[in-house]
Amino acid sequence: MSFKDILFCKDGAIATITLNRPASFNALDLNISNEICTALETCRSDRGIRVVILTGSGKVFCSGGDIKYFEQFARTDPGEPVRRVLEPLHRIILQVRQMPKPVLAVINGSVGGAGMSLALACDLRLCSSQAKFKQAYTSLGLAPDAGWSLWAGLLAGFARAGEMVFLDPVYDAEQALAINLVHKVVAPEELEEAARIWAKKLAAGATRSFAIAKENLNQALLALLERQLEVERQGVLNAAHTDDYQEGLEAFLQKRKPLFKGS
Repeated sequence: MSFKDILFCKDGAIATITLNRPASFNALDLNISNEICTALETCRSDRGIRVVILTGSGKVFCSGGDIKYFEQFARTDPGEPVRRVLEPLHRIILQVRQMPKPVLAVINGSVGGAGMSLALACDLRLCSSQAKFKQAYTSLGLAPDAGWSLWAGLLAGFARAGEMVFLDPVYDAEQALAINLVHKVVAPEELEEAARIWAKKLAAGATRSFAIAKENLNQALLALLERQLEVERQGVLNAAHTDDYQEGLEAFLQKRKPLFKGS
């Protein structure tokens, strides 16, 4: 199986999907999103795969949506790239949750925007001590998507999710651990081995039991997730047509502080 923007590796019962656009900070555009979908479908259908690792290449796990891709449509139809990327992105989130096998996010570096949504959707999160976490959407004049509001609210709590939305702080790995965004933090040089240990333990576990237990968890939240994905889709499309988003996008590209006017 050949991919352009991801690496897919199967080692025994362990499959690893690596986002591989390091020059673009593993940002999500239409192609990489579709490739992740394809890889996840393979993991689901291959009975020999018992655990899935999701990670990034270079110093970033995933920075979120590809702003350069969004820039192409900024003056013509700013909602178009959002619509194009959200469809496969939402499929990815649902595939991760519906995967009848554990999905382990190995967070090798910085996480932002939709990359944060992707990590939080996974069953377990192992994190490098060098990782940083940033909500990022609202600083660009957009609104969270890909289930971010649900994941952040459930894991970190309503008050902390509000802090992320309104103040958009950068959390280091230990802060992320303290507010339940990740399960464990290890030194960068220990991350690969720690991931291997966890993956081998999961692969040796009772796969059917895991699948049933995960489905039980999903029954408690999946209907809520599907509704939330649609609510967020409408929200981010509305935000994409605001003047503040245009200003946020221009400010980001010009590497300056945005001057939002609330319009």
